Amino acid sequence: MTSTLSPDQVHQIVHNLHHDPFAILGSHPLEENGAVKQWVIRAYLPTASAAWAIIPNLRQERPMESVHHPHFFECRVDAEEVSNYQLKIQEGEHQRVIYDPYAFKSHKLTDFDLHVFGEGNHHRIYEKLGAHLMEVEGVRGVYFAVWAPNARNVSVLGDFNQWDGRLHQMRKINNMVWELFIPELTVGAKYKYEIKNWDGHIYEKSDPYGFQQEPRPKTASIVADLDQYPWKDQDWLEQRRNSDPLRKPISVYELHLGSWLHTSAEEPVKTLKGEGTPVEVSEWNTGARFLSYYELVDKLIPYVKEMGYTHIELLPIAEHPFDGSWGYQVTGYYAPTSRYGSPEDFMYFVDQCHANGIGVIVDWVPGHFPKDGHGLAFFDGTHLYEHGDPRKGEHKEWGTLVFNYGRNEVRNFLVANVLFWFDKYHIDGIRVDAVASMLYMDYCRENGEWVANEYGGRENLEAADFLRQVNSVLFSYFPGALSIAEESTSWPMVSWPTYVGGLGFNLKWNMGWMHDMLDYFSMDPWFRQFHQNNVTFSMWYHHSENYMLALSHDEVVHGKSNMLGKMPGDEWQKFANVRALFTYMFTHPGKKTMFMSMEFGQWSEWNVWGDLEWHLLQYAPHQQLKRFFTDLNQLYRSEPALHSNDFEEAGFQWIDCSDNRHSVVAFIRRGEDTRDFALVVCNFTPQPHSHYRVGAPESGFYTEIFNSDAQPFGGSNMGNLGGKWSEDWAFHGQPYSLDLCLPPLAVLVFKLNRPEAPTTEEV
Repeated sequence: MTSTLSPDQVHQIVHNLHHDPFAILGSHPLEENGAVKQWVIRAYLPTASAAWAIIPNLRQERPMESVHHPHFFECRVDAEEVSNYQLKIQEGEHQRVIYDPYAFKSHKLTDFDLHVFGEGNHHRIYEKLGAHLMEVEGVRGVYFAVWAPNARNVSVLGDFNQWDGRLHQMRKINNMVWELFIPELTVGAKYKYEIKNWDGHIYEKSDPYGFQQEPRPKTASIVADLDQYPWKDQDWLEQRRNSDPLRKPISVYELHLGSWLHTSAEEPVKTLKGEGTPVEVSEWNTGARFLSYYELVDKLIPYVKEMGYTHIELLPIAEHPFDGSWGYQVTGYYAPTSRYGSPEDFMYFVDQCHANGIGVIVDWVPGHFPKDGHGLAFFDGTHLYEHGDPRKGEHKEWGTLVFNYGRNEVRNFLVANVLFWFDKYHIDGIRVDAVASMLYMDYCRENGEWVANEYGGRENLEAADFLRQVNSVLFSYFPGALSIAEESTSWPMVSWPTYVGGLGFNLKWNMGWMHDMLDYFSMDPWFRQFHQNNVTFSMWYHHSENYMLALSHDEVVHGKSNMLGKMPGDEWQKFANVRALFTYMFTHPGKKTMFMSMEFGQWSEWNVWGDLEWHLLQYAPHQQLKRFFTDLNQLYRSEPALHSNDFEEAGFQWIDCSDNRHSVVAFIRRGEDTRDFALVVCNFTPQPHSHYRVGAPESGFYTEIFNSDAQPFGGSNMGNLGGKWSEDWAFHGQPYSLDLCLPPLAVLVFKLNRPEAPTTEEV
């Protein structure tokens, strides 16, 4: 048989040099006098000694001949059309029958998809790029697509082809995306992309849009189907969609799933589909393993619910190779980490959080990514996701790379990633990590190590535009969601809407308040009289942003001590200081975030390799502190005055903030109904005060609804016997006043016992 190809054409396929293997492989019509009477079928089968083409519509099996290469086969078929044929392959003493990937010419990506992706506006590009189960011409399989515009060639590697890049060579479409449909692949197949650059260097990369990855230290992506889990949280999502989170209580329990609690490595892991052998052992101790997402439902959710938190915030759960990064060096942006189970297991975890009235926030890391060889770095043999100029593209302090926010497809990757977590996993919010590092070109860089923007300034205008795009798109799809910025500078209008020039977040961490308060509480109480400004300064700027008060993981690592260790005095005073700090935090305007272990008074710093010090709960002071936080959350959630008007000037009023000699402050919190108010008095020294007079706005009986010095919390149990009647004695600019007993290192909360209006029957 005369070959229909030149030796050079075969050479390009054999050595993986062709940008469109479909032009050579598969079935092709042979025209004669303008009519098609024959088809030629070609296949490159590096492991085959012989091959046959099985033609179903002709019910024929045709032997294929080697042409120009011992493993390149072709045969001719007399037919007007050839489709759905199969290849029978002889490999040693064994034979197998497969569908030919190059027989399926249709593809999932349309020209419109590629156009919108090129503009940076394909909000669901994760439904097109990556690995997707689909059916083509009646045959089920997996469609692969990857953005690698500068690669010379790309192949799919996997456990289904012995990781041989010669077998499944992809074709390039629209000069930007490589694609291939591999028939008969199913969920669970492990794969990577083999990428060759123009110098012939080969890179094996995980799928940037892969939905699942192998547990570390392995790095392959795994084919997953995210559309089979039966969600049951429709009522929760509808309620979220029609509510304003800024008017609701938000008390966030920040935690790292891998160090909250471990279990025995010998214990069978529990998953949504039953029990099995543990798939992941903790790096720090081979005798322990992580709890699975499924097991966390039984242990974490009841604990958070008991404590009264409204949300949990998970340190990054996107796939990452190194436990010691805490999750902040992400390689799999579209894959929940396999450390704790499968994607469906994480869906179950979120679903059960919602069933128990708990929202889920995840830390999102769009500011940088690691240099790991299987990740995004130098992805297609060029600086594709990162800047090529290290003055823009590298965080030397962290050893990571910076996304190129000026590139449309990179922005699209990240914007779609935010929507992905809300769409596929029903999360309720994101906390965007290290926003300051994104906004400033000179962040952690010396002079000469950064490049100014087009106007000569240090602001990263591309990053700012990117953040505006993220937030405007997020809230257009998911109203009621949370987008929280960890931003530590004076960049203006971080939590203002994008249509007035803001970055579009709806909350910003108040880093200034955090530093001021930790500095204040760490000093001996006698010196606090000289630093009253630490307590009061936050209200000078509070209404410039929608602030969240956060005492996070960053405050209990790297030699900073845990919260108790920061406090001065003996053990009793340390616990009293912690109670006073957190009561002030929960009565101060702004939403709340606190890190795990603070609620029961862990002494040691957080250790990502170990458990929290749960054994401390056998001791009364730690039990009492845990009881304190339960009651504090209950107070915060039940009193609209403490949460419903956080960001309006009418929601806060100083009664007195000038008594620095006694380190006492008093203020009023008001709800949306400004007649509903709470009166808060703080004594930040160990000296109790009897007959301390505080102004009050209305007459009546003021019930003491919370006292951080109460005996059940481990306090001295000083107080006001349940409350005090106001006196007709104008004080602090108020028409009435209260004669109070102020306990040591304590915060008191009072509420006017306002008589209810009489009913019609009573009238």
